[in-house]
Amino acid sequence: MYSIDFKIIIDWIPQLLSGCFLTIWVSFLTFIFGSIIGIIVGTLRTSKIAKLLNYICVFYVEIFRGTPLLIQLFFIYFGLGQLGLKLEPIQAGLITFSLNTGAYVSEIVRSSISSIDKGQYEAAISVGMTHIQALRYVILPQALKISIPPLVNTVSAILKDSSLISVIAVVDLTRVGQQIYTTTFRPFEVFATIGFLYLVMNCIIAYFSRFLEKKVIL
Repeated sequence: MYSIDFKIIIDWIPQLLSGCFLTIWVSFLTFIFGSIIGIIVGTLRTSKIAKLLNYICVFYVEIFRGTPLLIQLFFIYFGLGQLGLKLEPIQAGLITFSLNTGAYVSEIVRSSISSIDKGQYEAAISVGMTHIQALRYVILPQALKISIPPLVNTVSAILKDSSLISVIAVVDLTRVGQQIYTTTFRPFEVFATIGFLYLVMNCIIAYFSRFLEKKVIL
């Protein structure tokens, strides 16, 4: 009869905390870089100035939204490595996650900008603003408020998807769980603990989301 004993987890608390920190750090950097990419790509996709750039952006978005994240990770880490572009596991993970996140954020930004009444853009142009100024001072601030809820959901998705980085030997929370399991052979306790820690982090994100929506949107 299998006897459940969570006391074995106590000895691994330092490693678990270290794994949590790395998971949060990777998720944070992914969101920052992905948001920068997404804002640029999403804005370009709503612009009629450069059609060639628009086509490139569409191609990029379709590639990263239409293929599995794990395959993208393998391609950038192993595939590019075979071509001579050697990346550290953490670098490959950040690049992959940021590009993937950027593709999804770009759609959020694009739809948010498109939801703004075109009359506001035309009014900004009519008072002497340039296209860039109209976007910066009139359109983007309003689009940001609209995009906050889906962006926060993206943070939650990033946190969970970051566990994939463990497959290329980055010692995040999931990798720590695998290491504990191979040492203790206690899968129930180990993965229940790992799942609980991910749940706690996501609950914190959800709480922050509600707080942000009340402060910014209402």
